[in-house]
Amino acid sequence: MSLQDAPTDTFLYVDTPDALRALCDRLAAQPWIGVDTEFLREKTYYAQLCLIQVSTGDVGACVDPLAVDIAPLLEVLYRADIVKVMHAARQDLEILSQTRSAPPPNIFDTQLAATVLGYGDQIGYAGLVEAVLNVRLDKAHTRTDWSQRPLAEEQLQYAADDVRYLGPLYERLERELVRRGRRNWLDEEFAALSDPALYAWSEETAWQKVSGAQALRGRQLALLNALTVWRERKAMTLDRPRRWVAADPVLIDIARRAPHDAAALARIRGVEGALLNDAPAVLAVLAEAARLPRDDWPAASARVRLAVHEEALVDALMATVRTVAAREGISAAALTSRRELERLVQGDDDVAVLHGWRQAVCGTALQGVLKGELTLRVQAGRLQLLDA
Repeated sequence: MSLQDAPTDTFLYVDTPDALRALCDRLAAQPWIGVDTEFLREKTYYAQLCLIQVSTGDVGACVDPLAVDIAPLLEVLYRADIVKVMHAARQDLEILSQTRSAPPPNIFDTQLAATVLGYGDQIGYAGLVEAVLNVRLDKAHTRTDWSQRPLAEEQLQYAADDVRYLGPLYERLERELVRRGRRNWLDEEFAALSDPALYAWSEETAWQKVSGAQALRGRQLALLNALTVWRERKAMTLDRPRRWVAADPVLIDIARRAPHDAAALARIRGVEGALLNDAPAVLAVLAEAARLPRDDWPAASARVRLAVHEEALVDALMATVRTVAAREGISAAALTSRRELERLVQGDDDVAVLHGWRQAVCGTALQGVLKGELTLRVQAGRLQLLDA
């Protein structure tokens, strides 16, 4: 099935082994491949991969993983010598990681590239296509059910558009990065996208992803972490969303009230149905966590109130960030946040702005201001960062 002409010469719907092999032979000879996925996870723990879109300079395709074994395609996508061009790649890479326990190597993320070129922090794909290529995309099928078959022509058109312009974007952004001397800024972040640890789930810090966890302290956090680990394992076993096993507010209430028997557990709002049927397991988890020594309790990092002079320092650093951002033509939000600057003022140097390209662009200047080596001055109505 061919779709309308665009930057790629042909766009195919691939749902047979022979067609996939022919496609992979063409993809394998390319220096880069645009990649996107369509998936569902509303009713499952593991995402259901429903479509993989790929494009190169002269061919593009929507590959149907519900109809054909995608192993040959994965062989190509996991080749380290081929650049995989993606936009906001992390979620798609997480989905692909389910197939091989690791994401593909050699990623170029057009959203990250756009950030350091001044297109704004976390710009969407459609917005970037319009800004760079002056093409407006139709986003009518954002909420479509990609598991249904057959897919309509307009659904395939929408899916194709999600990779159709990745090649032109890649070539434009790559040239601009090189021209402005910023290509190496992204090496570390692109490499991090291919690190399996980025997508791994940690039992030790499970509680940190529970909404409302910051309201708990001490043993309550130990109970919450144990409950969260239990919920995660249960959701994996059932292949159901975490919230279907137990919603975050329910876990918070259970950890706060620490029930000792099924009757007390049942009195907590939201404990019903399957969760109530699992009462013996939940109570056993709580009992075991309650016996943990204090040294094994999770430690919540409380936000320390800044002194007046520290608030003034943060204001000065924020002004420094905005000055640097204006000079470099990028957004201040892409460099750091006020919360991060508060941590820096309090002596915490494990912040993103002191690592990678942000350190070179802005972090060194912030450290210079804190050490009194640099200062902000008004010249001709503008803030300037000068030697002290």
